[in-house]
Amino acid sequence: MMRGRRPSLPALVAVLVLVGSSCCRAETSSSPEDELMSGSGGRRRRAASVMVPITILKSAVSEGAVCMDGTPPAYNLDPGSGAGSRSWIVNLEGGAWCNIVKTCQLSKGTGRGSSDHMEKEIAFTGIMSSSRAVNPDFYNWNRVKIRYCDGGSFAGDAYNKEAGIYFRGQRIWNAVIKHLLSIGMASADQVLLTGCSSGGLAVILHCDQLRAFFPPAAGGQTTVKCLSDGGLYLDAVDISGGRSLRSYFGDIVALQGIPQSLPGACTARLDATSCFFPQNIINDMKTPMFILNAAYDVIQISLSLSPDRADPSGSWRACKSNRSACDTSQMNFLQGFRDQMVSSVQGFSQSRSNGLFISSCFAHCQSEQLGTWNNVPGRSPTIQNKGIAKSVGDWYYNRAEVKAIDCRYPCDKTCHHIM
Repeated sequence: MMRGRRPSLPALVAVLVLVGSSCCRAETSSSPEDELMSGSGGRRRRAASVMVPITILKSAVSEGAVCMDGTPPAYNLDPGSGAGSRSWIVNLEGGAWCNIVKTCQLSKGTGRGSSDHMEKEIAFTGIMSSSRAVNPDFYNWNRVKIRYCDGGSFAGDAYNKEAGIYFRGQRIWNAVIKHLLSIGMASADQVLLTGCSSGGLAVILHCDQLRAFFPPAAGGQTTVKCLSDGGLYLDAVDISGGRSLRSYFGDIVALQGIPQSLPGACTARLDATSCFFPQNIINDMKTPMFILNAAYDVIQISLSLSPDRADPSGSWRACKSNRSACDTSQMNFLQGFRDQMVSSVQGFSQSRSNGLFISSCFAHCQSEQLGTWNNVPGRSPTIQNKGIAKSVGDWYYNRAEVKAIDCRYPCDKTCHHIM
């Protein structure tokens, strides 16, 4: 039995390429946004995926809130309008982690480690869309994406002097949230914290922290809720009997000084690495949370269950690239992972304020994709005839209780599989 091995960087990069390519396919396929065009003065653009410019928060540097290379943090904001002008979506950008100095050095020279290398404008799609047809519950809210450049789910607070790398995710979180409060969010009626992948994990880590920025006031109270998409990373046993993701997360937590940012209710009873796993946090959360996750999460299949170092013979190489190539034994292993995910949310689901949408899809990050966040019949994955966008909206506005857990693969024919 082989234990304690780290997933290789090439394996992680391959996973990210897989997800990135699937995103592009979804965005170029026929979708509601392809048909929603608007024009002004002869200029045409997709109304549902407006390009939103970047804002560099230079003032945050004085607080030590910097990206890995020491440059200021950044965000993109599309202002709300009308009835949505006092409502805010704060989206925490995802994009993997770095667990050792070598991989962090590589990230440091990209947009995931430096605001100097970030795109000057990005498209807001899915739950960030400004299209009423695609995103009816949140289209006119203030929508802001906090850019990801710390490599630790906005939770680290350390500095590696030898390598010259800053791990200041927690300071970035604090600085940008305080800035958003100063430009109008303090008077918000409604706030929704969202994020996918490493951003989805960050949502779970920071949800109660965000609520603390809005203490009950004499004249009213801000509704604060959180949506974690693709962030339910499990402390699972890999195909060799080891715990690859635990080893990987342990490196991140130690390198980036994350323990001090973790929920005290968890660290009072468990080690810091365990408290970086959502399954050990969600039952103690005080703020309403919606967990959106694919039961057969393709990132976890490649990064946690079958990384290259756990599969020296390459017996899982075909399966983790194409679900139809999985043999009976491999599929049974994946079904066991699905069952572990369902079990991990049983306590969480007992709270009426929480929501769930656990699909039987081979997917990852479904709230920001054009093909999976919409209200067109037959377009979004559905559970009990209700799609993702409708489920989240019903939960946020208390229109219905949403505790949707899909049957085992391959029962659901509405999935948008990317593996």
